[in-house]
Amino acid sequence: MIVAVIAADLPPVRICHLVTTLDVGGAELMLARLVEGMDRDRFPATVISLATPGPVAARIRAAGVEVATLGMRRGRPSASAVVRLLGRLRTLRPHVLQTWLHHADLLGLAAGRLAGVRHVLWNVRNSDMRMDRYGFLSRRTLDACRLASRRPDGIVVNSRAGYEHHRRLGYRPRAWYYIPNGIDTAVFRPAAAARARERRALGVPPRAPLIGFVARVDPMKDHHTFLRAAALLAQRRPDARFLLAGAGTRPGGRIDDLVRRAGLGSRLLRLGPRTDVAQLTAALDVATAASRFGEGFPNVAAEALACGVPCVAADVGDAARVVAGAGAVVPPEDPQRLAAAWDELLAAGSEARRRLGRAGRAHVAGQFSLARAVRRYEALYAAFAPGRGAPAPPAAGPAGAGT
Repeated sequence: MIVAVIAADLPPVRICHLVTTLDVGGAELMLARLVEGMDRDRFPATVISLATPGPVAARIRAAGVEVATLGMRRGRPSASAVVRLLGRLRTLRPHVLQTWLHHADLLGLAAGRLAGVRHVLWNVRNSDMRMDRYGFLSRRTLDACRLASRRPDGIVVNSRAGYEHHRRLGYRPRAWYYIPNGIDTAVFRPAAAARARERRALGVPPRAPLIGFVARVDPMKDHHTFLRAAALLAQRRPDARFLLAGAGTRPGGRIDDLVRRAGLGSRLLRLGPRTDVAQLTAALDVATAASRFGEGFPNVAAEALACGVPCVAADVGDAARVVAGAGAVVPPEDPQRLAAAWDELLAAGSEARRRLGRAGRAHVAGQFSLARAVRRYEALYAAFAPGRGAPAPPAAGPAGAGT
């Protein structure tokens, strides 16, 4: 069952976050937002990355939080890295070791117990992963996590779908803690000036429909379906423009063949990684979350709604719960349905899209705000403060948690 926790005034609780990488991704950005937003007097934190820190490390350091690295190379376990982690944990002596993503979950559990860390929490961020599309080490790591899932003090999930999927896999932790992702609605917000400025910079005519997809190139994100749908819509709406942003989307990458087959030419903008995602999103007429598997909580959908932009999302993970009528939910890997949903939103007109956007922003602000997520993490960590045990599971099951 999923546990809802209640905050309490307690002495400082030292937190160590162990994360697989600090590249730009949903888990990494949520970690950055969390440490930025938490009360650092009550919850002093350190972040350790298994791999050499990526761009998100600078953001965490700017918040005044120490970032360390174990220097591990992807796909190559390292005994010396485990020794370094043990040394770090014995020096830091955290009250709670919070791990993020499967590789960090497994390594953190072993090192945390050896180092005498009293409480270890895992953090599960995905739902129905198709592990046949990933490497041998990733598949075996997930198997090992399933077998070891009784050992941590609990598992945080950011989606109902992630809870259900991992429970079906055989995860049996002592407790589940449901904390959906949080969106900073002061950053992700409607912005008419930014919309006009970004569209001018991109060369998009003021009245041209602009449909966007912000996601790194990865098997789960499904740029293939997005591009096939874009080709279909372009036949009906020659003035439409399409935007891709995220690692791997620039020309010269893995999706070049897909782009060539789509035949969109200059109507497709390939921007690569961006730091101005909020401004880019505000410039869209319709946002897209096209993932075909694996997604737990689709950040890109929630961010779009916070910007007042309706979103069409593939029905994966908690997409339907996030979109909640402020756009459309379509079957994954279905370019015809995706293109039709875009077309319907464009045909509804700008005022109808603004109404959907306002409803979507209100929904995100009420259910998925960053402040709400930070309070939930603080309440969870407070429950593991020195001198206290884990919070007792309530009688309610998953449907009754998350308040």
